[in-house]
Amino acid sequence: MKKLITLISLVLLISCKEEKPVINIVPALPKVIYEYGFKLNNFKVIHDTIKKGENFSEILDRHHVEYPKVLEIVTKVKDTFNVRRIKSGIPYTILAKKDTTEAAQVFIYKHSKVRYTVIDFKDSIIAAYNAKKPVKAVIKTASGIITSSLSDAIDEQGLSSYLTYKMADDIYAWTIDFSRLQKNDKFKLIYEQFYINDTVPVGIGEVKAAYFEHGNKPFYAFKFVADSILNIPDYFDDEATNLRRQFLKMPVKFSRISSRYNLRRRIPLYGNKVRAHKGTDYAAPIGTPIMATANGTVTESRYKGGNGNYVKVRHNATYSTQYLHMSKRKVKVGQFVKQGEVIGLIGMTGNTAGPHVCYRFWKNGKQVDPLKQKLPAAEPMKEIVKPNYFEFIVPLKNKIDSINYPN
Repeated sequence: MKKLITLISLVLLISCKEEKPVINIVPALPKVIYEYGFKLNNFKVIHDTIKKGENFSEILDRHHVEYPKVLEIVTKVKDTFNVRRIKSGIPYTILAKKDTTEAAQVFIYKHSKVRYTVIDFKDSIIAAYNAKKPVKAVIKTASGIITSSLSDAIDEQGLSSYLTYKMADDIYAWTIDFSRLQKNDKFKLIYEQFYINDTVPVGIGEVKAAYFEHGNKPFYAFKFVADSILNIPDYFDDEATNLRRQFLKMPVKFSRISSRYNLRRRIPLYGNKVRAHKGTDYAAPIGTPIMATANGTVTESRYKGGNGNYVKVRHNATYSTQYLHMSKRKVKVGQFVKQGEVIGLIGMTGNTAGPHVCYRFWKNGKQVDPLKQKLPAAEPMKEIVKPNYFEFIVPLKNKIDSINYPN
């Protein structure tokens, strides 16, 4: 009887134990990846770079596309993509079949981090098109203190050299002579940085606002569309004055003045006699581009004696400019040139002891010192627009004033 009770108790004890749950382990699904308009999971993805001397046919042949098919592809996509112009060093992606053939089905040529061309030949219909990756603009700020040059100050902060160009050639080209910056000049910027996938930087967009302190004098700049008809943005200061002038400050980027306009200059080579120098010399390496300082028409482009190769431009009834000692002239008589357009290259032709451009400036038919001229400004902002402008710049000015300088 006792044995029977013990057996029943054991059975009850076992039956009362909690059953362990059965866990079904489901394997994780592979992450679905879409790029360039394709589901990459469906292909074998091959990333490579075009080698020196390599052509389109060789690339596809290596990825198991036979020559008749290559010829068909080249013929059908020629209006969109000239395969003869592929360049060594450019990255590309092949999307190939996921079978034993591993034959290429799509060729993607990456012009830049953003732009690319797709050649799709996986079906009987061959297609080619240009596209861009989605880019996001993020507002960034920057600042710096000049110790040697603007470009050095930009580099020290790890910023894009494009910002140097924007300040020197675009925003302040008409108001600040960047060949004469002073130690402890300062700058602040509010600008757009473009990103792919929120992480990969792919360039600079608009500079929304800038501040430059040169010789303890402040220069604000705010980008604004003042003319709704032309719809062209320009930079204005905190008093609504257009920063652009009719003439650039200098005809060469990041140059230095090696000799100024001087009517009483004495030259040892000529027995220390007074020989007037009616130009301003900007020294730069041979081959450096020389720019027209304002819009105008070329009236002279030739070689003549001590001037060497030179170009002369008539801007209007009042002003003309001349550019001497070029190694090469890039414009012809009668040609209209725009402000900032390259009209020649720095050289040493004619009477010169070193590579430079002698920049000469005429006002009402008389040669004058361009650095002492009060050059005319661009079209002023209309009074009716100013209230909107002052309201527009309030948050930008507050933000740029709050930016700290680096230690």
